[in-house]
Amino acid sequence: MPEKLAIVRTVAELRHAVAAHKAAGRTVGLIPTMGALHEGHVSLVAGALARGDAPVASIFVNPTQFGPNEDFAAYPRDEAGDFAKLEAAGCRIVFAPAKEEMYPAPMLTTVKVTGVTDGLCGPFRPGHFDGVATVVTKLLMMAMPDRGYFGEKDFQQLQVIKAMVRDLAMPIEIVGMPTVREPDGLAMSSRNRYLSPAERTTALQLHRQMTAVAAAVRDGKASCTAVTTAASQALLAAGFDKVEYLTVVDAESLQPLDKVAGPARIIAATRLGRTRLIDNIAVD
Repeated sequence: MPEKLAIVRTVAELRHAVAAHKAAGRTVGLIPTMGALHEGHVSLVAGALARGDAPVASIFVNPTQFGPNEDFAAYPRDEAGDFAKLEAAGCRIVFAPAKEEMYPAPMLTTVKVTGVTDGLCGPFRPGHFDGVATVVTKLLMMAMPDRGYFGEKDFQQLQVIKAMVRDLAMPIEIVGMPTVREPDGLAMSSRNRYLSPAERTTALQLHRQMTAVAAAVRDGKASCTAVTTAASQALLAAGFDKVEYLTVVDAESLQPLDKVAGPARIIAATRLGRTRLIDNIAVD
């Protein structure tokens, strides 16, 4: 039987619950989420347990990382279902604060990471990564975990958080966990539920095209620009409404590459109907 999940709503309750685990000699792993949980989130709990951490999840739909035309109001929410999934997975604590608990007064401080935020999603979502970096900083300071767990599907976000923790000398290890996919290859995402049945079928082309790009560029001979341009055109022909970007980047700096000469990622953001789909894969 999984251990009963402790549900806390305030920072004081969170710190008290975490302190009890640390007093018992356990390390703590924080899993920040915005809810609408799926197997990708559950894998982060499993990753924490595998490293011997007491898993602590947060559920908070953070308004500061949504732009004015984005889906904050419509973002899927299922608190009771999320609690059940976390408890079944072996999570020990879930922190589910109200907005007033996270932002009790007007914020005079914002955490801003530069460099790795300049390209990819940065130009398409102004202010997004400031919101992410600030809320993750707050969550890390509230829980003070030994490790923080984040999925590689949001690869740019993961690099932003790693840079932030390194630059601010936070005594926390950031663990990136592999993207969890549906059996047909689609990366799991809370936003996949927005897809119609026809769009769900079309969406499979994203991972297929990215896999083809990886095969074409991994030997370092092909032009990444030429290959990704052709893949973008194929996605549009398949029914995607927009390809915001599909590019090959250095796996750490996220700078675009024209030839692969070391660790790299194919990374993409697309629009299909009202759904924004992102994905990335490593170039082996």
